[in-house]
Amino acid sequence: MAHHGNLGARRWLAATCAVGLGGIVLAGTAAASADPATVTRGDLMPFAAGAGGSIGGHAEMVRNASGSTIVSLHVEGLTPGGTYVSHVHAAPCAVGAADGHYKHDPAGAATPPNEIWLNGGPFVANSGGIANARAVADFTAGVTAVSVVVHNTSLPSTANKVACADLG
Repeated sequence: MAHHGNLGARRWLAATCAVGLGGIVLAGTAAASADPATVTRGDLMPFAAGAGGSIGGHAEMVRNASGSTIVSLHVEGLTPGGTYVSHVHAAPCAVGAADGHYKHDPAGAATPPNEIWLNGGPFVANSGGIANARAVADFTAGVTAVSVVVHNTSLPSTANKVACADLG
């Protein structure tokens, strides 16, 4: 009997250790596979150049701790077949019409990969005036990457900002 009691105790101890270690392994796996990210999102609002239409939609930025940034844009109310560009900007929409483009290296080039341009350049609105664009940057955008601006390439560069979303 004592022999069976010890066998039962050993099985109980082995099972308890296995469950405990399994929990540690699972917790360790979850922690190792988790990529903490900061997600910011905002609704598009028209600027004066886009106020004639009913531009709407949203933008989202995912800053991954692993060193990448994903920006996505959905915009409606564009001119069907119109050509647009979109970039991440360095100021909120209400400050100087979102100021200039966000640059990963402020002294660097005003083009990708130092800037975040959705679709890498121009995109065209479909026949319903809808466009979706996306960018993946190989760096985690800093705190001054605060808005996404949509530019209409058919307008002069001084007045081509048609919509903006603050990322908050």
